[in-house]
Amino acid sequence: MSEVIKKGKLAKKASYLLGVKTTEEKNKALKLIAEQLLEDEQAILDANKRDLKSGKESGLTESVLDRIMLDSERIKGISNAVNSLTDLADPIGEVFETVKKDNGLLIEKVRVPIGVIGMIYEARPNVTVDAATLSLKTGNSVVLRGSSSAIHSNKALVESLHKALTKSDIPVDAVQLIEDTSRETAKEFFKLNDYLDVLIPRGSAGLIKVVLEEATVPVIETGAGNCHVYLDESAKEEMAIEIVKNAKLQRPSVCNAIETILIHPEAYEKFGNKLLTELAEENVIIHADESIHANFKQSELATEEDWYHEYLGNEVSVKLVADYTEAIEHINKYGTGHSEAIVTEDDAHAKGFLASVDASSVYHNASTRFTDGAEFGYGAEMGISTQKTHARGPMGLQALTSSKFIIQGQGQIRE
Repeated sequence: MSEVIKKGKLAKKASYLLGVKTTEEKNKALKLIAEQLLEDEQAILDANKRDLKSGKESGLTESVLDRIMLDSERIKGISNAVNSLTDLADPIGEVFETVKKDNGLLIEKVRVPIGVIGMIYEARPNVTVDAATLSLKTGNSVVLRGSSSAIHSNKALVESLHKALTKSDIPVDAVQLIEDTSRETAKEFFKLNDYLDVLIPRGSAGLIKVVLEEATVPVIETGAGNCHVYLDESAKEEMAIEIVKNAKLQRPSVCNAIETILIHPEAYEKFGNKLLTELAEENVIIHADESIHANFKQSELATEEDWYHEYLGNEVSVKLVADYTEAIEHINKYGTGHSEAIVTEDDAHAKGFLASVDASSVYHNASTRFTDGAEFGYGAEMGISTQKTHARGPMGLQALTSSKFIIQGQGQIRE
């Protein structure tokens, strides 16, 4: 029996036990996990150092290494995120539709766990804990399959999770990690329909594309983040520059960082060169359209491919657009449905942009960096869903639930 099937079976069996656990039992387990992570900090950091050493030797980029890297502050943040889940309402058991029939039947639609969630992801070891604890809070088992670049970190984190669960009423088998990171194992994971109820990929556009093309398990698509900010003609200079710099530079390696700046000619005339100069001083490579390239010599000429590209680093594309409607057209053509922003003092333009841009999260006068489960009050997230069915945007607790109808009768039969 392969590792994938063995761990899928264990997770499935555990899901039936986990699905009936009380909120109190689940919260107790989460608190134990938060404590155990802090207790095991040194072991986790030692494992993480092995991953970083291997990554550097194999030539991983600085942005990827940043996504892998753990330190005391990040472990503390992961622990705090787990603790914060205990403060959130448990969606399981919520009755969100009720129908009382004339014949006395009581029909209730109730929120229930999905069952077993498969999570395939790259680099970020924090996803190991986020996915496991969000799943546990919602009564779901989880089978984790991280990448080889973070395997030592992931094993150390899951070991810590298991230690905590042995002290709780939650079955240890509810959290499984596939330790074989080969492509063959991934392909087997994609087709684990007998044990997985849903598969969630989180990582590069390449990973998500492969999962969508090859998986037979139902997939919730978390998309790449080709995010944009449009600077309208009425944009305030200081606000626009601060939003762009935050959205690009605060953490360039993440999916909610912007990759393209769209700018109205009037806004460019007022402060465009100043903005680009400040970005260049921060070592940002600027890919500009012909008009901007002719005016800003520190830029490279953008290609068609640049408008589609998710750089995940210190690079950005810049384009002049005639008005906010052209900005909307550009975003809807090249964007990935993740996070988009407009900076404007024109309420009509803001309203039109917010209504017409096709994305999970759309901002007016704010940085796209806020698209995050913790920032949205979810404690953590399974990923940012860019599809339109079941879940969209940061996926918190409710996104990991399904529903069932419960019908109470007193002997009614259908005539």
